[in-house]
Amino acid sequence: MQRRNFLLAIGVAPFITRGVSAGDPLNTDALKSSVLNAGSSSLSGLLTSQLGVTQNQAEGGIGSMLKLAQEKLVKGDYDKVAGAIPGASKYLDKAKKLGAYSGSVGNMAGLNSALGKLGIPPETANKFVPMITDYVGKIGGPKVGALLKSALV
Repeated sequence: MQRRNFLLAIGVAPFITRGVSAGDPLNTDALKSSVLNAGSSSLSGLLTSQLGVTQNQAEGGIGSMLKLAQEKLVKGDYDKVAGAIPGASKYLDKAKKLGAYSGSVGNMAGLNSALGKLGIPPETANKFVPMITDYVGKIGGPKVGALLKSALV
């Protein structure tokens, strides 16, 4: 547990200690570095630190968004999106386990419902989607980010 906390701290530290420019709100260099160094804790850590959600809310929200993407995208395209998020299958499992969804998410209304079931307020949920799509675009490349965005309209 101490090792995980240490890795999480290393993954989140660049976001806390470095200045963030308006043109690059996710501080791409720090983001790429932390993802490569800290693994799957990075995206959920980013969401918890930036949005003030709990670890379960972050992980469940990521999983809910991935579920919608999985439903809307062809397998090869979904695989590209999931490949930009380390531990994607664990996020899917976590969202289902937390009760965010039990069947299909279906559309953005279903995604908002799933986030609500996790206790994420609507004003925070509105920030969730752009943060995750931006993350995927920065890590997986603009085409992969566009794939995810296309699944969420």
